[in-house]
Amino acid sequence: MLIREETEAREERELSPLAVLSKNSRGRMRPEPECAVRTCFQRDRDRIIHSKAFRRLKHKTQVFISPEGDHYRTRLTHTLEVAQIARTVARALRLNEDLTEAIALGHDLGHTPFGHTGEEALNSIFPGGFRHNEQSLRVVDVLEQGTGLNLTWEVRDGILHHTGPEKPGTLEGCIVRRADRIAYINHDIDDALRAGIIAFEDLPKHLINILGRTHSERINTMVCDLIQASREAGEITMSPRIGKATDELRAFLFERVYVGSRAKSEDAKARHLIAELYRHFLAHPEELPAEYRELAGGNIPRATCDYIAGMTDRFARSEFLRCFLPQSWGQGLLLD
Repeated sequence: MLIREETEAREERELSPLAVLSKNSRGRMRPEPECAVRTCFQRDRDRIIHSKAFRRLKHKTQVFISPEGDHYRTRLTHTLEVAQIARTVARALRLNEDLTEAIALGHDLGHTPFGHTGEEALNSIFPGGFRHNEQSLRVVDVLEQGTGLNLTWEVRDGILHHTGPEKPGTLEGCIVRRADRIAYINHDIDDALRAGIIAFEDLPKHLINILGRTHSERINTMVCDLIQASREAGEITMSPRIGKATDELRAFLFERVYVGSRAKSEDAKARHLIAELYRHFLAHPEELPAEYRELAGGNIPRATCDYIAGMTDRFARSEFLRCFLPQSWGQGLLLD
């Protein structure tokens, strides 16, 4: 028996009847031979980790644009925290941890430079709008390696529906949707406190009394409640009390951190940068990398959107400087 088959048999013995079994995956867009060692979801996880889009997340904004400190979250560290929370929940509920981890690691691959500010900028200018979850799916289906990663249906579904009005088609995907919110609520509080955007005394006292005074206490409260409530309900959910407190804490962040605070003081510049780059490449499509034009089938707005969305913060800045500031001339030339 192959190692993969042993793993699949163990899943069937040990996982919940509500879990997605690897051997029962709805498959890939392009059929391919199975691996002798890894299940289909383990292969998806590995493909995402080894992708260029995943590596670029380390230089993409989470909330704070160009933070000076070493300890502020980036889009990559956010992704890792989501994966850790999601795996903990999936294991406790006896759901498929490999599937959950693959979805979590891939959920933000399509995020723009400068976080949600960059997303809003592209959404306002790209025909049909721009949503990072849809772009994440486009990354794994089309853009990465020029042919996509050919992931399973379950991972693709979880990536697409980790946010937005439609829920994922698997409980594992629903876990990632909840873990994403738990992660960003808590690490954004942590970063805002570190930056002096808010003080501990600003946190709503009644919510702190319910959820916990420290970062770890609040995550523990939310995660333990999510596990217990989900076990009782047979679906991924939180208890009314903890769920309400979590939503109120999120609303506090929108009021005090995400909108109009010093943390967002550079947002207007970031929106301007994204919009100007978009206009520039529409006017000069020959400057777009050929592979983006080809993958977009000659649709220049689509190719421009794909190219900009894939940029890191620092590459977007360097492209802006290249496009709009005079370049030094004659470097490397010998004087007569």
